[in-house]
Amino acid sequence: MSFSNTAANVASPSADVDCVIVGGGPAGLTAALYLARFRRRCLLIDGGDSRASYIPTSHNYPGFPPGIAGVDLLARLRDQARAYGAQLDEGWVDSIEPHPAGFAVRHGHNLTLARRVILASGIEDELPDMPDVHDAIRDGIVRLCAICDGYEVNGENVAVYGEAENAISHAVFLRTFSDHVTVIVHGQPHACDEAIAVADHYGIRVVSDHVEAMRLTEDERVEVTTRGGERIVFDLVYPSLGSRSRSTLAAQLGARCDDNGALLVDDHQRTSVEGLFAIGDVVKGLKQMSVATGQAAIASTALHNSLEANPWGGSRPDRY
Repeated sequence: MSFSNTAANVASPSADVDCVIVGGGPAGLTAALYLARFRRRCLLIDGGDSRASYIPTSHNYPGFPPGIAGVDLLARLRDQARAYGAQLDEGWVDSIEPHPAGFAVRHGHNLTLARRVILASGIEDELPDMPDVHDAIRDGIVRLCAICDGYEVNGENVAVYGEAENAISHAVFLRTFSDHVTVIVHGQPHACDEAIAVADHYGIRVVSDHVEAMRLTEDERVEVTTRGGERIVFDLVYPSLGSRSRSTLAAQLGARCDDNGALLVDDHQRTSVEGLFAIGDVVKGLKQMSVATGQAAIASTALHNSLEANPWGGSRPDRY
């Protein structure tokens, strides 16, 4: 695979900022923090829908033994980035186009010229057709990441809802934490013999009837009704329905993606487009906040080193 090698260059007088960061989750905010501390002018544009905001309490993020709510972690990261001079704006990026200065980034009624861009736009999960599903996620009843919180399942009655073979794979992982794991098939009900054999081996029940309805019960569990009329109640449900990478902006620039739309990057988080970096869930790889923040550190350092040294020309202004 061949990736671009962003060379050091002279500052363009027509650029408004050194970098625009698209996305205000842990990845984007960490990149803003790093770049601001590198004394680079950066603008972060936040659509306000980071997956981290759904986390009721994360016990999987290093440094917070009692755990931390996703919204609180994001608030701390925003405060920290702003303290060093990063500019954080709310809104959506409509387009990113090549420009002699680097990139022209349109967001709302604004046009910002940036020498570099970091895409930290994340993914969008496919969720079950269930009333109040976002509230169920925030309450920890519907969960999106077994790697993040499987440890907390602790023997509860758990369902994995999705396409059979993929859901069975997730269910096997959850068997580490509970003896009561069920796969509820979404869509094609006939899994291959190998997947069924794996489920049988690990004592995983497979419900192959189509789901007619899912709802929250009064005691904060999930009731699943099948087409045949069976009603099953679970303590927790893990959807395994797939997700959509928010990589359209990069793809329109010609950035290389895998078959699922995740961006392909090199060891410095550079995409195949000169000057365009990508970090976090939008990148192919493990979807974890700790991974995303590590990628942000790598990308922002590489980006800083791709620009000229001493960005203030010997003097540092009090603020941007």
